[in-house]
Amino acid sequence: MNLLDANVLIDADRDYYPIDRLPEFWSWLVAMGERDVVKVPQEVYDKVTQADDALSRWLKDNQSALLLAEAVDEDLIRRVMDEGYAPDLSDVETEQLNEDPFLIAYALADPEHRRVVSTERSRPSATRANRKVPDVCDYFDIINYNTFRLIRELDFRTEDWQGRQ
Repeated sequence: MNLLDANVLIDADRDYYPIDRLPEFWSWLVAMGERDVVKVPQEVYDKVTQADDALSRWLKDNQSALLLAEAVDEDLIRRVMDEGYAPDLSDVETEQLNEDPFLIAYALADPEHRRVVSTERSRPSATRANRKVPDVCDYFDIINYNTFRLIRELDFRTEDWQGRQ
């Protein structure tokens, strides 16, 4: 199962696959969600649906296919926070993390069968609340990759555009 970070959806809509221009990508995500291959954790869902835009409406319309239907394990959240970031984060630092510790904790619940997909780039020298999702995933031996690798791994394709004008 591939767990999507909010930035995967936001960046895809804004930069690469706008909902109104490449609906095939978004239909494919729904199909992958229906097959439990791609899921969006509750905390990521909440972040994306805060906005009043096409992406938020799309995610709300497809909640049943994409929302990961489980509660996060509080012990795993604490472990991610303490070991993955720092055991003594301030309230300000904790707020900086947004939904990232939740995303990683959901993957840590079943690391052999779950991957994290994020557009964040590794920054191994970063510490505390500045650590990036790929680096925390690496610490916990969670497979993680970006949207483009997800597309390759799951073999997303658009229809044949040859001959179209």
